[in-house]
Amino acid sequence: MLGEAQEPGSYYVGVDVGTGSVRAALVDQRGSLLAFADQPINKWEPQFNHHEQSSEDIWTACCVVTKKVVQGIDLNRIRGLGFDATCSLVVLDKQFRPLPVNCEGDFHRNIIMWLDHRAVSQVHRINETKHSVLQYVGGVMSVEMQAPKLLWLKENLRETCWDKAGHFFDLPDFLSWKATGVTARSLCSLVCKWTYSAERGWDDSFWKMIGLEDFVADNYSKIGNQVLPPGASLGNGLTPEAAKDLGLPAGIAVAASLIDAHAGGLGVIGADVRGHGLACEGQPVTSRLAVICGTSSCHMGISKDPIFVPGVWGPYFSAMVPGFWLNEGGQSVTGKLIDHMVQGHAAFPELQAKATARCQSVYAYLNSHLDLIKKAQPVGFLTVDLHVWPDFHGNRSPLADLTLKGMVTGLKLSQDLDDLAILYLATVQAIAFGTRLIIEAMQAAGHSISTLFLCGGLSKNPLFVQMHADITGMPVVLSQEVESVLVGAAILGACASGDFASVQVCEDQGVGHGPSPSETVLPPDSSSHLAKHIQDIIKK
Repeated sequence: MLGEAQEPGSYYVGVDVGTGSVRAALVDQRGSLLAFADQPINKWEPQFNHHEQSSEDIWTACCVVTKKVVQGIDLNRIRGLGFDATCSLVVLDKQFRPLPVNCEGDFHRNIIMWLDHRAVSQVHRINETKHSVLQYVGGVMSVEMQAPKLLWLKENLRETCWDKAGHFFDLPDFLSWKATGVTARSLCSLVCKWTYSAERGWDDSFWKMIGLEDFVADNYSKIGNQVLPPGASLGNGLTPEAAKDLGLPAGIAVAASLIDAHAGGLGVIGADVRGHGLACEGQPVTSRLAVICGTSSCHMGISKDPIFVPGVWGPYFSAMVPGFWLNEGGQSVTGKLIDHMVQGHAAFPELQAKATARCQSVYAYLNSHLDLIKKAQPVGFLTVDLHVWPDFHGNRSPLADLTLKGMVTGLKLSQDLDDLAILYLATVQAIAFGTRLIIEAMQAAGHSISTLFLCGGLSKNPLFVQMHADITGMPVVLSQEVESVLVGAAILGACASGDFASVQVCEDQGVGHGPSPSETVLPPDSSSHLAKHIQDIIKK
């Protein structure tokens, strides 16, 4: 519940930059979302596995959505602003102007997106060093992290980008700089994606070993030598120029940022679940796993002591919740995979037409169609002969193998709407089994997890949620406030404002969580029987 803050009736703004859109929310001290807006952003794929965006385009979208959510509001009641974003790499020159990250020399495209896999050879060479920093990323660095991307830029765009570069930002840190003019980086970004240690700082020997000694020579000024915890207040707050762009008062507090998945984890992992009879009610918060599921899925578990999990990122100290170590499992492009499977099927035009006729989304229609064809058996058994291996974009966790590919087995010659619905179901189940594999790896290493807390776009899909409950055998908690990522961003703004002492206190006092009961709980539906049945088939 809400603790006593310094000023009644205060508001906070959270801005979330996802893969395909920017979203903003106006949130009150109880964590209730009062206004919401979203705006699409551009993406470019000039060649296979190269994914790029524009920092100017993203900032413009931030301004559009922020102005929308504060329309009609007394701006004097807005106390803080928080940003989260995907962990994409933003490149600027010494005058903070965009630099091209592409061979075409298009400076407008100055972001290498998180899902970009261009740096395959670079990440292989980094992993061959077996440097000690790799133990904090599950033993193997991902191609989606920043070091291999930086090395790719040095080796491939030396003259047009690398030699001219003055600043390399993680996208969340770029946004907080744009708002305040402060180049300090968030501990979250640097620890999770850049090999920074909360205890020891940068490791000079790592950067020298992989060929990026440039950063050591300039005291890491290009990638961050001032590091602040998430939620810390930056400089003098919102600059007059940024305030005009965003439609907010100059000088309001702006927080050190979070990666988007971490904002979602912050927004949901401390939820009040009293009265539901869940095992985690009498257990520490370390028994909870936050699963942030959108374009990709991220699995955020915290512990009091460091736990090293092979193939799972971390442990990262204070990267999400202060004082706790974070392990982060992940599945690349889960939401995108479902879209890929459904939209590429021969029956997709028929599905679109029927869903439109019913004023439904294609996924709502598919869910209802599965209920029609399941007959007397549980819906999960429709895939008795059809199975999907979901690593179409490699495996992030727990196998940590970017070379893996996807697979579908059990296909027939028919391609009607029933076949599409069952393929969709098999894809959702495959993603849920991936989550189960991550949980099993975390538990084998020492985590004790009893309950899943889901948020993100896919958590709005009842089939996706139920399959996760059934296949993991764990109850799933859905927050009453479905936009948990935005609430997490707003929590940062609330902490930066000084209305709450810290992120931890802020959570304890209820910002980000409505009054109890504030959650929906989905129990597993014959989970052990269904999961065992499917696993037995796969083993055969």
